Amino acid sequence: MQKHEKRRFGQRHRWDMLADLIALLYAMHWHRGIVALVEKQRNLITMSKTEWESNEEIKIFREYLRIPTVHPNVDYTACVEFLKRQAARLGLPVDVIYPVNEANPVVVMKWLGKQPELPSIILNSHTDVVPVFPDKWTHGPFSADLDDEGRIFARGSQDMKCVGTQYLGAVRALKASGFQPKRTVYLTYVPDEEVGGHLGMRQLVNSDYFKKLNVGFSFDEGISSEDETYAVYYAERTLWHLKFKISGTAGHGSLLLPNTAGQKLNYIVNKLMEFRESQVKRLKDEPNIDIGDVTTVNLTQLAGGVQSNVVPPLLEAVFDIRIAVTVDIAEFEKQIRDWCEEAGGGIELEFEMKCPFVQPTKIDESNLYWVAFKKALDELGLKTRYRVFPGATDSRYIRHVGIPALGFSPINKTPLLLHDHDEFLRADTYLNGIEVYKKLIPAVANA
Repeated sequence: MQKHEKRRFGQRHRWDMLADLIALLYAMHWHRGIVALVEKQRNLITMSKTEWESNEEIKIFREYLRIPTVHPNVDYTACVEFLKRQAARLGLPVDVIYPVNEANPVVVMKWLGKQPELPSIILNSHTDVVPVFPDKWTHGPFSADLDDEGRIFARGSQDMKCVGTQYLGAVRALKASGFQPKRTVYLTYVPDEEVGGHLGMRQLVNSDYFKKLNVGFSFDEGISSEDETYAVYYAERTLWHLKFKISGTAGHGSLLLPNTAGQKLNYIVNKLMEFRESQVKRLKDEPNIDIGDVTTVNLTQLAGGVQSNVVPPLLEAVFDIRIAVTVDIAEFEKQIRDWCEEAGGGIELEFEMKCPFVQPTKIDESNLYWVAFKKALDELGLKTRYRVFPGATDSRYIRHVGIPALGFSPINKTPLLLHDHDEFLRADTYLNGIEVYKKLIPAVANA
């Protein structure tokens, strides 16, 4: 080897060694992050009931759960006062606004960023919870009882008061460390989500107040996972509540009249159930998809008739339909209308709810918030799944105005109990979620 070649080789060798050293240091940093999180998880698991009860973050969570913001006829007064106290403790300015009426307040806390001119981040959660059947619970549904295993029982413990106070815990820890985000972060607490969000987020996103927030990205709720993975939701199916008002020949029950409402109803139900079965088959045959990737069709209401021996002139059927993001909405509606004609006509379609198609949030390199979000999850060593949300959340309203949103609840190894009796969340899982948000929030806010 000639002298100048040896020199170039030596230079390349030194650069290779430097690159290896940088890679090693990065790996060590990544490894230390995982080790630190695992160690914290181990410490949380070994805490006693007394230690959980005295933990300040657990106290705040349980206080929130004891506020019965339950449908129907929700009274949010105590909830608003609780959130205002939390904002004061954090030193964050707070607004209470009323997008629709004074019975449905939205609470907004502001954590000012170093570069407030940049698009902001919102940490969204809803304050309302679904009804309870107390006789089906082994603990009071608003008692926030904590048992010897560290399980905290209350409506909203999974859906989704946990996330609302985990945000607070993460912000508290980050502020205490001296961290200030690059982007301004807003914590939004909205009403009415459990009954459609019409009195909450749907109107909020169209308000002048919201537009002035200059939102670039939103965190929102996910669903607990029963295994070790965490689900991240980037889209939602399109929701329809569709009523078929079926007219037909009326007359005496002893006759075989043509074109009766019953015959037409039978045709429509059969067509929709055949389609439903095709979706069940997809779930069975395609192991890489789940319920959010197919279109669900369910008959939920039937009405009609006046007397047992009278063929009625009108029958009504209501279907809950959740349309997969891969389905052409216009073509799907045309297919249903064609079935109505094939059934004999005389069928009116009434959409009790007809949500528009909403573009999914991009989960690729074109979305800088997604890149930061995913990198943080990877550095924490969390096993994640990327899914279409099977139900409906306020994220559909946020995405509809062009803002990317991800649904994520840091809950794994937990039975899925949202809207169920004896809903609970373990104290160690709750506290670990704060640790996760301590990584996710600054990652996205500094993107």
